[in-house]
Amino acid sequence: MAMTQKLPIAVSMIARNEAHNLPRSLGSVADWVQEIVVIVNDCTDSTEAIAREFGATVIDHPWEGYRDQKRYALTQVKTPWVLALDADEEVSESLRADIHAFFQGDHEWFQGAMFPRKVWFLGRWITHGDWYPDWSLRLFRNGKGHWSGSPEHDKIELDGSVKRLRGDLYHYSNPTLNSHVEKITVFGDYFLNRQIEKGRKWSLVETLLRPWWRFFRAYVLRRGFLDGFPGFYIAKATAFATFVRYSRLYEYECGKRKLP
Repeated sequence: MAMTQKLPIAVSMIARNEAHNLPRSLGSVADWVQEIVVIVNDCTDSTEAIAREFGATVIDHPWEGYRDQKRYALTQVKTPWVLALDADEEVSESLRADIHAFFQGDHEWFQGAMFPRKVWFLGRWITHGDWYPDWSLRLFRNGKGHWSGSPEHDKIELDGSVKRLRGDLYHYSNPTLNSHVEKITVFGDYFLNRQIEKGRKWSLVETLLRPWWRFFRAYVLRRGFLDGFPGFYIAKATAFATFVRYSRLYEYECGKRKLP
């Protein structure tokens, strides 16, 4: 199948104020997919206009949370296959070639395909530690995959067999350290709510040991040290974020105590 031929794939995306990311993301797929569906909400920039420039069907839909918004996006897709992309992701040339090769015959035997996701962070690609290869199932037959998981960590669940492709999906999720640090609070809130729903109690052992384990796993076992200072930062920040999350349950239990 020629690289210039459009594949029977629809890109499914949700976006809010993503004008700075869309040219890169949609530009990596617009010339070889048959359909692009972008679900927007509460945009105050040129997100909608840019998406339409790339031939996207743009639908304004009230925000339901990441997972459920993506579920709605899937209901608007008409093409036989779906490539679920985030606005801060880009299909690399190698992944594009792998997807084209997949549609030369393998797609008849599989219901989906997964591929590694590579993050650009602190001026370099991260290729070790907790952040890579981050295998992501994003290409699947329409009707065979659905979004599941927690509100902050959604994922595709597939009914059928999966092919592994080697090309990378590029991810530009943390353009600055500030943007990364801000997520610690957001994910801490989600984590706390889940623990409360499960009836979990604060544990000193978990609060002290889990951060050290996360650092050791990311930096040593998964060779984060090979990514230089960014690798050290990621391992250290992951450990700190883990410490914050488990400390939030302690804070919650303190808040239930009566003042003297």
